[in-house]
Amino acid sequence: MKIKITIKPNSTKGPLIIPLEDNSLIVYVREIAAENKANNALIKIIADYYKVPKTSVSILKGHKSHTKLIQIGEN
Repeated sequence: MKIKITIKPNSTKGPLIIPLEDNSLIVYVREIAAENKANNALIKIIADYYKVPKTSVSILKGHKSHTKLIQIGEN
């Protein structure tokens, strides 16, 4: 499953996931966007949200962007 995500790093709201009508998500994380900290937090939050192991979640596009394409599972 592929999901479009908008990440909001360094947020006081986080961790928080807001589902949108188009099946994309807005994800607030407390970690900063430096040294991959926000991406790692995003993977953990998404894994917890979908109840899958962290190894099943990967960032396909947008490693250095606020808009990301996430893959959950193999395909």
